[in-house]
Amino acid sequence: MTPYDIVLADDHILVRQGIKKIILEDADMRVVGEAGDGIELLEILENLTPDLVILDISMPRLRGFAAAAKIKQLYPNIKVLILSMHRSKEYLRRALATGVNGYLLKEDADLALFAAIETVRQGQTFVSPLLEK
Repeated sequence: MTPYDIVLADDHILVRQGIKKIILEDADMRVVGEAGDGIELLEILENLTPDLVILDISMPRLRGFAAAAKIKQLYPNIKVLILSMHRSKEYLRRALATGVNGYLLKEDADLALFAAIETVRQGQTFVSPLLEK
């Protein structure tokens, strides 16, 4: 089976490394790039075509919502999963309005990360269980 290629974008390297470690537990997935901000992410995407970008909202230079909208405009086949600390339904609505494929809270990422990735991979929209209440 072809590996599922993922790029991580978060301004906190410890978060990126933690998510990467979790993802690499699944032999079917690989992290092919990492970015610390939205501008760096867009530069990476000029040379890579991952299946999925896992993207933080609160990043310097180019914020997550703007980066997500740009990705969807330039690379409509790349799926985008927001990984955020913001537990607000307004943030969820803004994210979905940009065309992202999922919204996962950092606080439940350890339990729901694989479910979120698989849901998005199957072409469905994932919303963190903590926001569905």
